[in-house]
Amino acid sequence: MPLLPIAQGGSWYAKDATDTDLLGALNAAYLAGIRHFDTAAGYGNGRSETLLGQFLQGKRESVFLASKSHTDDLTAAAAIAEVEGSLNRLSVDFIDLYYIHWPRAGRDMRPVMEGLETARAQGKIGAVGVSNFSVAQMEQVSEVGSIEVHQLGYNLLWRYAEAEAIPYCLAHDIAVVAYSPLGHGILTGKFGRDPGLMAGDQRHSILPFRADIWPHVHAGVEQMKRLAAELDLPLSTLSIRWILGQVGVNSVVAGGRTKEQVASNAAALEATIPATAFEELADISDAIMAHIPDAGNLFNHYP
Repeated sequence: MPLLPIAQGGSWYAKDATDTDLLGALNAAYLAGIRHFDTAAGYGNGRSETLLGQFLQGKRESVFLASKSHTDDLTAAAAIAEVEGSLNRLSVDFIDLYYIHWPRAGRDMRPVMEGLETARAQGKIGAVGVSNFSVAQMEQVSEVGSIEVHQLGYNLLWRYAEAEAIPYCLAHDIAVVAYSPLGHGILTGKFGRDPGLMAGDQRHSILPFRADIWPHVHAGVEQMKRLAAELDLPLSTLSIRWILGQVGVNSVVAGGRTKEQVASNAAALEATIPATAFEELADISDAIMAHIPDAGNLFNHYP
């Protein structure tokens, strides 16, 4: 199963982005040579899949397409229905990679995997993946199916996957796709000492923005920004490339709402970066991580 070096995902459920903006971002990604497109049934209650389906008209054969389920009904039948819903919204008859989007703590996820294996046998999906799973949860669903890919949150501000999840994937030949490479915008360096989030901004729930953690995050990112300035590169470029250089990571989902964001993400692949810069980034990251507790995931989301 081919995984390209970088995947164009999407914060496409963002309410402040128009369909024209988002379709323009998709086109910019395609023109930049990106061919792995990642979405989910839950992004914008299906809006993301519908828009991507519009964009893929005439391009489907050249694209590696990934999506994810969004149901709380943890039955095989519901999983198959989720796949069919995604196929309909995407206006395709096959999805290359389909994930179980989130595990449910204390609940048996095996019926969902059984449903996806049935969908695979029916020729509706290719590879089966999981997202945000612990090792124990991966082992559970592996009893009834085969995991090819694990998509997990991983960046310079959130590296807990290095302890168990990534080593497990390496040992079991499971590809790792890292999402949130820019830490919800933090690793672009755009936030000041006061992040200035508006009321209702989903990032209020993101762990690094927590009031007692943010000063340490901000201080570390300021150090990263100085390093980026010395190299005359955007901090986002360093952040994406650092992830792609980590053992066990196969691909990065770098979301973009605008053509400009997509162009910046794609340009990261072409930059020349000295190994010493990656070492310095890791050192700064270590200092930041000392102040970020392992709360399970960046989102404080525990379905």
